[in-house]
Amino acid sequence: MICYIRFNLNKMNSIKNVILPAFLIIISIILSGCNGKLPGGDARKFPADPKKRIEQNLKDGRGFQFNDVLGNSRGGVFDFASSNGLWRASLDIIDFMPLSSVNYSGGIIITDWYSENNNPKESIKISIRFLTNELRSDAIDIKVFNRKCLDNLFNCKFTQTDGILATELKKEILKKAALYKEQDKEKKK
Repeated sequence: MICYIRFNLNKMNSIKNVILPAFLIIISIILSGCNGKLPGGDARKFPADPKKRIEQNLKDGRGFQFNDVLGNSRGGVFDFASSNGLWRASLDIIDFMPLSSVNYSGGIIITDWYSENNNPKESIKISIRFLTNELRSDAIDIKVFNRKCLDNLFNCKFTQTDGILATELKKEILKKAALYKEQDKEKKK
């Protein structure tokens, strides 16, 4: 029994004698890859004030939250639709049409079929898709669909038009969004 314990102790000592040098070799290989520079930032390139360093890191995209590391996300980012000028302008421009589907987080507005003069045989449907929150000419994609029916809502033909109505809607939405942006700037002053 004593021989067995002595054998195990000798075996453990030999394992310790192998692990320590292996660990030191691995560390030296890792540090040699740093070309003599230890990891970290150059103090001359970053401000000394912690608040300014935090701002700089956030601007550079280096900020993180502890929940991101642990994987404990608590949901998405919820911005208010009233703060997005394109969204507000789009709803204001098509406010005369009934809405079928409106999803701010999905970035889409779909109207219901609309016909002027209560003519159900001819009607249009508008789909506005938001590609970005920035105020740019390519920020929204507008599609206009026509429905022409021979009988009362039977035997209908559906077509997508890329004509004047879509470009005019886009132009009006961008104009109104620009006005909202200017108003928001004035409010902040």
